[in-house]
Amino acid sequence: MIPTNDYPFHVQKLLENHRRRIDGRLADFSGERIGTLGIVGAGLMGQAIARAALAQGIEVVLNDVDSARVETVRRELAQRFESSLVRVTADPTVLGEADLVLESVIESINIKRKVYRWLEPHLGPGTILATNTSTIPVGRLASELDCAERFCGVHFFHPVARRPLVEVIPGDRTSRDTLGRVVGLVRTIEKYPLWVGDWPGFVVNRLLHPYLTEAMALLLEGVAPERIDRVAVAAGMDKGPLRLADEIGLDTVLDGGRVLLEAYGARIQPSPLLIGLYKSGQLGVKSGAGFYRYPQGAETTAPTLDPTTAERIAFWRREVKTYSDEAICARLWLGMLLEGVRLLDEAVVGSPEEIDLAVLFGLGFPLAIGGLFAWAASIGWEGIIARAEVAGQEKAVFEMEESLKRYL
Repeated sequence: MIPTNDYPFHVQKLLENHRRRIDGRLADFSGERIGTLGIVGAGLMGQAIARAALAQGIEVVLNDVDSARVETVRRELAQRFESSLVRVTADPTVLGEADLVLESVIESINIKRKVYRWLEPHLGPGTILATNTSTIPVGRLASELDCAERFCGVHFFHPVARRPLVEVIPGDRTSRDTLGRVVGLVRTIEKYPLWVGDWPGFVVNRLLHPYLTEAMALLLEGVAPERIDRVAVAAGMDKGPLRLADEIGLDTVLDGGRVLLEAYGARIQPSPLLIGLYKSGQLGVKSGAGFYRYPQGAETTAPTLDPTTAERIAFWRREVKTYSDEAICARLWLGMLLEGVRLLDEAVVGSPEEIDLAVLFGLGFPLAIGGLFAWAASIGWEGIIARAEVAGQEKAVFEMEESLKRYL
């Protein structure tokens, strides 16, 4: 497990209580260790997961439709880790010999199911098939599988090296043995497993959506993008929302938003700005431009606003409003808090502490504060109302008053 001594005491306590909850749910389980990990999809996320596994001596077998790319990735990984631990293959039989095969392809149910149809006939009798889906319910993905009891969601977060959380999502037919082995893998690669219910978007992406959406709404109300990100970082967030969206990829953000829109209706509306950037091919870091410019197609310490994005913001801008830094931060955090209340009401997770873990280790929320509900409890109901007033969100907060007070 990850050393926790550098964390504030309240975060150490949060993690210890969570470990006990997971251990209690898997009491007396003693399954085989995952020694070989197959990864289908050698993009940035697949590569990052491979590095995390290799660092712990787990053999990795990579597959990708782009044979040139996967061979390049193999060479890079072999230079950094023991070369005998890294293999590439186009043969599903070789992948099927792994202890666990993780699919990490684009967020499309049809493409993912196509991968499973190709792969499932070749899986060994004990091989776990897992998905790194960020939003699509595991039950939907498993509906055509014969091995549904050995199928599970194992959702990593970007950037994998800095996000020590992994959502573990069982489907309605996922076996206890599968869950135990998956939790064991997550712990072996020094991540924290968060066991969550099988709802669209799960937990972290449900919380991420309002963080990004409110930032884009502020853009269209006249707040400069650099200021939005600066305020978020000054409040203690690991990354401002617009920089984070660029790193995730605006296509990935939009794909996830579509799944949430289908599931939750009108309250999940993609920003017209996001749609416009996507249609123009501005996908963030991966394409060299998103909200900001990345001339070398890589992260920079101080990216500048892309001129085309500035034009699109001006085109879609609504009534310009004036916000204090406090109001900007309140907009970003209150939206997440209200979504956290919905997650608890829907029993996607069982406690406010699990929401706090999700934002701390999945979204880079300030460790010193201790999480969304730790923040809400520290300022109390009156403090929440005061922040809602400066942010113009009183109506949304009052509509959820009963639930909010129950979890404070």
